[in-house]
Amino acid sequence: MTMLARLPAAGQEQNKQLDRAFQAAVTQYNSGKFAEAAEGLENLLREVPDSFEIHEMLGMVYAGESQDTLANQHLEKAVRLKPDSAAARTNLATNLVRVGKLEGAQEQLRRAIALDPLSFDANHNLGELYVRMGKLSVAVPFLKEAQRIDPSSYGNGYDLALAYLLTDRPAEARQLVQSLLQGKNTAELHNLLGQVEEQDGKFVAAANEFEIAAHQDPSESNLFDWASELLLHRTLEPAIEVFRQSTERYPNSPRLAIGLGVALYSRGNYDEAVKSLLRAADLSPSDARCYFFLSKAYDSSPSQADEVIRRFARFSESRPSDARAFYYYAMSLWKGKRAQDPSLDLHQIEGLLKKAVTLDPKLAEAHLQLGNLYSDQSQYAESIPEYGKALQNNPDLADARYRLGQAYVHTGEKAKAQEQFEVYQRLRAQQLADLDKQRAEIRQFVYSEKEQTPAKP
Repeated sequence: MTMLARLPAAGQEQNKQLDRAFQAAVTQYNSGKFAEAAEGLENLLREVPDSFEIHEMLGMVYAGESQDTLANQHLEKAVRLKPDSAAARTNLATNLVRVGKLEGAQEQLRRAIALDPLSFDANHNLGELYVRMGKLSVAVPFLKEAQRIDPSSYGNGYDLALAYLLTDRPAEARQLVQSLLQGKNTAELHNLLGQVEEQDGKFVAAANEFEIAAHQDPSESNLFDWASELLLHRTLEPAIEVFRQSTERYPNSPRLAIGLGVALYSRGNYDEAVKSLLRAADLSPSDARCYFFLSKAYDSSPSQADEVIRRFARFSESRPSDARAFYYYAMSLWKGKRAQDPSLDLHQIEGLLKKAVTLDPKLAEAHLQLGNLYSDQSQYAESIPEYGKALQNNPDLADARYRLGQAYVHTGEKAKAQEQFEVYQRLRAQQLADLDKQRAEIRQFVYSEKEQTPAKP
C-alpha cells in the first residue's frame, strides 16, 4: 500500500503525525493485526474523511477480517475518490467477487485494464473471474496476457494451462506446463500434464505423468488419478496393485474402494470385487455408483448374498424415490436366494420391481426382470407386455428379445417368436461391444469422480 498522500490543509507537524499513524496501521495490516489496524484507520478517517489512501487501506483491512460489506463501502469510496486508479478498481473487484457481485467485478476489472493494460493483477483477476463464470474461452486471452506480463507467475500459468486443457487445446497446455516444470517441478503440474496427455490420446505418457505426481505427492487424489488411468486403459494388474496399496494408505476413501472393486471386477476377480464394493458401500452409503458396480459384480458372485442384500435394502430405504435402488434390491434378493431358499418371497420381488417401474417407467432392465419373473412362473401372457415395455425403452436389449420370443412360443404366436429370435441373433452378433460398454461405464465413474474433485487452481 502506498504511503498517505498530502492531507487537507493542516500544520506540517500534524501531517507528519497523521502519516505516522497511517504507516503504523499499514504495518499492523501487514502483520495480520486487522482489528488494531481498523481502529487506527477509523480514527484517521475522522480527521481526513476524504482520503483515498485511508479508504483503500480500510477496505483491505475489513476484507482481511471477512467483513465484506464494510470493505465494499470503503473500496467503492476509494474508487470514487480516485477513478483513474487501476489498482483501486482491481481491489474493489476482488471484494465484489467475494460478495457474489460478479457482473460488477467484471465491469471494474475491464475499466482497470483500460486504465492500465499492463496490470498483471487486473488481467489475471478478470481471467479468473471468467473461469468462475464458466466462460473459459473468454478467460484465456486475459490469462494469456497476464502470463506475458509476468512469465514467472506459477499460479496464473497453472490456471492458463488448465483453461487450455478445458477448451481442448492440449498442445498449448502441454507447452505451458512443460515450461512451468522447468521453474517449479511440482506434483500438481505432473498431474495436470497427465490430464493433458490423456486428452490428447497419449495413454502411456499420461500414465507416466500421473505416476510421477503420485510418487512426488502420494495424496489420495493423485493416487486415484494414477490408478484410474491404468484402469481406463485396462492395464488391470498394475491398476489393481495401485488401488490396493492406495486403499491401505487411505482406508476411508470410498472412491478408492470403488476403484479397486471395479478393477477386480474387470479382471474377473468377482468375489474380491464384491468385498471391496461392500466396503465402499459402508464408507459412502449414498453413492449410487458403488451400487451399480456392486450389482454387476454380485451377478457373477452371489456367494456373499446376505451381506449384499443388506446393503441394497439399506440403499432403497435411504433413496425412496430412486427407481434403481428398488431394482437393485429386488435383484439382490432374487439372485441371492432363488437357488437355495425355498421360502423366497416372489411377491416381495414383484413388488420391488413394480415400485421401480412406477418410479421410472423407462427403466428397461426393471421391465425385463419383471417379465422374467412372470415367465419363470409360466405367466407368459403377463410377461409379454413387460418385455414390450423393456424393448420400447431399449430396442437393443438382446435378452428381452430372446425372452419375448420364448414367451410368444408358449402363447402359440410362432411368427412373432421367430421375428424376435432373428433380431436377437443380430444383436448377439453385435454384443462383442460388451467390453466397450464396460469401458464406457468405467469411464463414466472415473470422469464423474474427477468432476467432483476438479484440478487444483
